[in-house]
Amino acid sequence: MRRHALLIPLLAIVGCGGSPKPGDSGKLNVVVTFSVLTDFTKQVGGDKVEITTLVGPDGDAHVFNPTPQDVAAIGRAGVIFENGAKFESDWFNKAYEASRSKANRVSTSAGMKLMEGDPDHKNTDLEPGHIHEVDPHVWHEVNNAIHMVGRVRDGLCEADPANSDYYRANAEKYLAKLKDLDAWILKTVAELPPTSRKLVTSHDTFGYFAKRYGFTVEGSVLPSFSTETADPSAKDFAELVDKVKREKVKAIFCEASHNDKLVNRLAQAAGVTVAPPLYTDALGSAGSPGETYEGMMRHNVTTIVAALRP
Repeated sequence: MRRHALLIPLLAIVGCGGSPKPGDSGKLNVVVTFSVLTDFTKQVGGDKVEITTLVGPDGDAHVFNPTPQDVAAIGRAGVIFENGAKFESDWFNKAYEASRSKANRVSTSAGMKLMEGDPDHKNTDLEPGHIHEVDPHVWHEVNNAIHMVGRVRDGLCEADPANSDYYRANAEKYLAKLKDLDAWILKTVAELPPTSRKLVTSHDTFGYFAKRYGFTVEGSVLPSFSTETADPSAKDFAELVDKVKREKVKAIFCEASHNDKLVNRLAQAAGVTVAPPLYTDALGSAGSPGETYEGMMRHNVTTIVAALRP
C-alpha cells in the first residue's frame, strides 16, 4: 500500500513569518531539510551558524511530516538549504509557504546533470514534458557532494556577507577532504573485480554512486527512487529473485533507515546473504559509523566491497 505523509494543516499556522533574524546567540539561523546537508553546513558554517535540521539522522525525507515547530523554524531562518530534485517532495513546499518565510531557498542540487529512471519509475509530480522520475540521491557521488558544499558556501556568504571569508576558508578545507575521500573510494573499489560490482538494494538510491565508481545496479526491492511507493507485485518480486540468481549477485543490501523485511525475503528466496545496513537517505545517529558524511561514505564503501568480494 502506498504510504503518504499526513501533512498537518500548515496553512493554519500564523505568526511564523517576518524578516530573518539572528538566533539568540547572534549566529545566523539556518534551516536544512535533512541530515547530510546538516553536516555540510556544519563544516562550512562552523561556529557562525545555528542549524535546525528538519529530517534528522535515521529519518526518511520521502515521507516526512513537518510539525508546527518545524514551520516556525523555517519562518525564523536567514537561509534554507534543501536537496531539491524532488527529494523533499511536496511537504517542504507547503511548510515553506505556511511559514511566510522571506529566507532564500538554496537547492544544493541545482546546476547538476540529474539522472532519470526507467518508465517503471513513475512520478506524477514531474514537470510537464518529463517522462521519467528524477533520481534525487546525488550525494552518493562525492563530486556531487563537492558541488553541494559549494552551494552551501555561496548561500551562507550571501546571507551573511560579514563572515564570508570565514565560510570560504572552511569550505576550502572541507572540499580538500572530499577530494581525498573520492580518491580513496576509487582506490578501495579497485580491489573488487568489475564482474563483482553488482548492487541490489532496498530502493533505488545508488545510481550516481554506481556510475562514478563502476558498479551496476541490478535492481531494488522497491522499484522507485522514493520509499513512498507500493510494495512490489508478486511478479516483479519473482523477476528480481530470478535476476539475482542469474547475475550471481553475492549479497544484497538493506538500508539503515528503512525496514529490511522485504530485503530479507528476497535474500531467502534467492539464496544470498544480506550485508550489514548501508546509510543512504540519512546520516546515522551520534556515535554510529554514519554520523558524518565522510563516515557514511567510508562505511558504505567498506561494507559493499567486503560483501561483494569473491
